[in-house]
Amino acid sequence: MYPEEIVKPMKEELTSIGFIELETEEDVSKAISKNGTTLVAVNSVCGCAAANARPGIRNSLLNEKKPDHLVTVFAGVDKEATQAARDLMVPFPPSSPSIALFRDGSLVHMVERHHIEGRPAELIAENLKSAFNEFC
Repeated sequence: MYPEEIVKPMKEELTSIGFIELETEEDVSKAISKNGTTLVAVNSVCGCAAANARPGIRNSLLNEKKPDHLVTVFAGVDKEATQAARDLMVPFPPSSPSIALFRDGSLVHMVERHHIEGRPAELIAENLKSAFNEFC
């Protein structure tokens, strides 16, 4: 578990732009089962990857097409919710940060940590925009 004062600014990078923080398995189940598209950001303190993931996510939402619902879980903090979200991302192995797009409850696009780490926010945003254009 990370101290709240460390993760608060990282959480706010997403919640300040409309992401709903999920904290329980029930929260995740309700969010994913909604009709339409849901973007799930598995947030993380990892500076090498998460530092570009959050700006990439933010920039992706400047697209004309975007998900209907925006939710986030925080790895190492929201343990129950993170595990529930990861269970829905099978066959992809758990990674954080990671970003998943669901449509009508089904996983349609996945951005794993190895797609994020070492890549600029602009490239992450383009990956997501492409998925939004296809599925949203």
